[in-house]
Amino acid sequence: MTESLVLVMIASFIGSWGAVCLKPGSRTLKRSLYSIIFNLRLAGGAALFVISSLFFVKAVSLPGAQLSILYPMVSLSYVWTALWSRLFFGEPFTRDKFLGLGLILTGIAILRLGNR
Repeated sequence: MTESLVLVMIASFIGSWGAVCLKPGSRTLKRSLYSIIFNLRLAGGAALFVISSLFFVKAVSLPGAQLSILYPMVSLSYVWTALWSRLFFGEPFTRDKFLGLGLILTGIAILRLGNR
């Protein structure tokens, strides 16, 4: 189960970078298919989401992997994304964001503890 947990944590980290790439890529979109297909930031973000999914698929395929534990851990990507949003886009950390992130981390901890 430990290997599965590590793979899902890696997947959530990579997925969060996918979201970071999508934001600046979306700023340059125009109403043409060309602008979507050849937008490197959008393509990079999508590629990171695919890579993240591959890590997740590997994690759930391992013996002893429990989807009911691993899938909620994907929400760690929200924690990472909040950090990157602050760092790269200057988005503020509000009380509500801290509360939400705290609830995510608490939920993951409770699921993990209940799995022992």
